[in-house]
Amino acid sequence: MAQAVFVQDGECIDFTPGADVAAGDVVVQGDLVGVAKRDIPANVPGALAVTGVFDFAKLAALALAVGTLVYWDDAANVATNVSAGNKLLGKVTKAALAADATVRVRLSQ
Repeated sequence: MAQAVFVQDGECIDFTPGADVAAGDVVVQGDLVGVAKRDIPANVPGALAVTGVFDFAKLAALALAVGTLVYWDDAANVATNVSAGNKLLGKVTKAALAADATVRVRLSQ
């Protein structure tokens, strides 16, 4: 038997939610963070993007430079630079000022 068999490119992963997921929702599964690009009704197979560049809501008053590692705070539903208790999102691709509501991040799992 082969040691590995190709399944998919991996830009998106299959996901069947137990509750409705709206387009743009961030879904955390263990250490894997994905973004719903489209609405996914409860108990219906859909997909989560695990690669790509997205604008995420960020922690208020937080400035982030390009290349900074950012993490998803699933309790507060914001991107942060605090790793403790949060899941890795990726790296900042466009500097965010403290006054900005969002930060642009390239997902990296």
